[in-house]
Amino acid sequence: MFLYDAYQAQQDALAPWRAAAGLMRAWMLDTSMGPGANYLARCAGAAAEIVSRSKLIHDRPDYGITEVPVDGRQVPVTEEDAVELPFGNLVHFRKETNIPQPRVLLVAPMAGHFATLLRNTAETLLRDHDVYITDWKSGREVPLSAGRFGTDEYVDYLIKFFEKLGPGAHAVAVCQPCAALTVAVAAMAEAGHPATPRSMTLMAGPVDTRVNPTKVNELATSKPIEWFRNNMISAVPARYPGAGRHVYPGFLQLSAFMSMNMPRHVRAHMDLFGHILKGEEAKAEANRKFYDEYFSVADLPAEFYLETVQKVFQEHHLPRGIFEYCGRKVDPGAIKRTALLTVEGERDDICSIGQTLAAHDLCRSIKPFRKKHYVQPGVGHYGVFSGTRWQTQIYPMVRNTILSSE
Repeated sequence: MFLYDAYQAQQDALAPWRAAAGLMRAWMLDTSMGPGANYLARCAGAAAEIVSRSKLIHDRPDYGITEVPVDGRQVPVTEEDAVELPFGNLVHFRKETNIPQPRVLLVAPMAGHFATLLRNTAETLLRDHDVYITDWKSGREVPLSAGRFGTDEYVDYLIKFFEKLGPGAHAVAVCQPCAALTVAVAAMAEAGHPATPRSMTLMAGPVDTRVNPTKVNELATSKPIEWFRNNMISAVPARYPGAGRHVYPGFLQLSAFMSMNMPRHVRAHMDLFGHILKGEEAKAEANRKFYDEYFSVADLPAEFYLETVQKVFQEHHLPRGIFEYCGRKVDPGAIKRTALLTVEGERDDICSIGQTLAAHDLCRSIKPFRKKHYVQPGVGHYGVFSGTRWQTQIYPMVRNTILSSE
C-alpha cells in the first residue's frame, strides 16, 4: 500500500543529484566556458547526461503534430478536446482543409504510457483521415470524487466517443484495447446503435492470450489475482490530485517491460553515451526522443488493471464467450456490418502471432470478404504501429480497409 510513497521518497532524494548532473552536463558540453573539446571532459559530460536523464516523467508529452501533407500540400493541425471526461478526453486533430475524409477513432492503450506513444500512428493516419484519439489520463491526476474506472467504464467511454464521431466512423485499436474495442463494437451492434463503426482494425492486441503465450502472458498467469491486488496496487501520495486513489503505478509497468529486454535498454544508453562523445547529435537526439516518450508513465486505475489482468490474461473471457459488459454477456458474433482487419508483427514478444487473429473466429457473422489478416515480417511490437514498415507496408492496408468500407 505504501509502495508509491517509497518510490516518491526515492525520487525526491535523487532529484538534487540529477539536477547537479544536469548542470555538469551543460557546463561540459553546451557552454563555451566548458572544456568540451577535451575528450575526458566530453566523457564526463556524456556520463552526466545519462545520470540526469535517469528519471521517469509523469506528465503527458506533447503530440507535436503541427502540420501534415494533404492532397499534395502541408496543412496546419491543431488539437481540440472534442469530449472531456474525468479519466480521458477525446482529442481531435483538426486540419485546416475542406477536403472530406473518413473519421477515425484511434484507440490508444491504457497500459502505463500516455496516448502520445501513438504519435507516429496518428500522424500517418492524418494524411488521409479525420483523426480522433482516446487521450487517457494518469490515475494519479483523477480525484477520488470521479469514482471508479474499470472495464465497463472503459467500454462506456469508447461508446461515448463513437457517439461524438457519429454514424459512419471507423476504429483503429493498438495493443491492449483490442479486446475492449471488440466488446464495445459488439455491444453497439447488439443494440443496433447508429454510431457502430463501419470498420475495425485491431493491431497487435491480446484478443486470445491462450495462443502462443509470451512472457507477458506467463507473468499474468503465474500468480492469482489476489497476488496482483496485494502486491501491484498502491495509493496515490497526498501531493497529487488523485490522492488516495488506488492505482497500478506506471513505474511498475515500465519496470516489467524493461526487465523483459534489459540488455537492449542498457545497450541503447551506451549508444547514447557514444553518440554524445562523438558529437553525433542527430543520433543522440533520436535516442533522447524515444526514451523521453518511453519513460513517460501513467498510473492505471486499480479496478481497470485488475479486471484486465483477470478477464483478458487469466480467464480469457472474450474468447470463451463469457465477457460481460454492464452485467450482460457480449457476443462478438453480433457484429455483422463492420469490416475487420487484424495486424500482427512477426517478432512481437508482447502480443504474439495468433492472439489478434483470434478475433476472426469470434466475429463469425462478418462476411469472409470483409475480413482480412496481415502479418508484417521482421517487426516487433512497436514496429506494427510506428516506423518505416508501419508507414509503407501496414498503413496502406489500414487505409484500404477504411476506404473500402466507406
